Amino acid sequence: MRLFAALISLSLIWGMSFMFIKLIVPVVGPWGVVFYRCLLGASAIFVYLLIRGRVLELKKKLPWGSLILVGIMNALIPWGMIALSEERISSSLAATLNATTPLFTTVLGALFFGRILKGKQWSGIIVGFIGILFLIDLDLTALFKEDWRGIVPMLFATACYGFASQYAKKKLTAVPVDVLALITLSVGALGGLTLMYLTGEGTEQFTLLLQRDILISLFGLGVLGSGIAYLLFYYMIQKGSAEFATLVTYLVPVTALIWGSTYLNEAITIPMIVGLLCVFAGVYMSSRSAKIARNSYKKSA
Repeated sequence: MRLFAALISLSLIWGMSFMFIKLIVPVVGPWGVVFYRCLLGASAIFVYLLIRGRVLELKKKLPWGSLILVGIMNALIPWGMIALSEERISSSLAATLNATTPLFTTVLGALFFGRILKGKQWSGIIVGFIGILFLIDLDLTALFKEDWRGIVPMLFATACYGFASQYAKKKLTAVPVDVLALITLSVGALGGLTLMYLTGEGTEQFTLLLQRDILISLFGLGVLGSGIAYLLFYYMIQKGSAEFATLVTYLVPVTALIWGSTYLNEAITIPMIVGLLCVFAGVYMSSRSAKIARNSYKKSA
């Protein structure tokens, strides 16, 4: 029961994150979103480590090169790209496009990490990308118009997630998950701060951060969406399984559509729903065949 409660809570938090980004990005800019989100998230996890008496874990020998790379690819770049995309497209569409993450994870696993894909998995990938066409209303010309500045960064963000997850699985399995989360967010915070000041985004509107709605959004995005959400996700992995934890991928776009429609008055279109269903089908087909392949390997071993 606790696992399902964690699953629902995480889907609500991450679905809400897209709405918070939509509200914050006009004030602090894309890289400001990354900085504040990572800073507050890292602070929350650091407090968690203090309470658990695990701060000394940070003094152990760690693979810093790999950790920094994952921080860049799993927080700095994708969160900046998501914020950039939400300057052009709705939070609902951004969250829906985010559901392509497992598809990119599978493709990049085959291209760069030696993962072997079978016919059913490729079929799932094709179905998923057909879903993307529905998400842009079957208008490929949109990618060459102004919309591409919202759609392409979002897809690039999901590709970064895919690469980072494969790389972390290969290189960082020995690093405790809370330490991994803290360092990932810290790298994102430092990078976001640097890019925020290099671009001059958000530096002239600091007083606007004191507005009630912005403060609530920052707390929700940083402490909840980046700090507590990470702990919920890793709790589901530890107490359940990785397969159970990744079920949140199916729920986040749904909760994001509800949040965006309720509080931002964003339209939910038929092509968006059809595209989302296609993406879900593609993810299911590719992940299901992957599980079958693992089971078959175990039996033959």
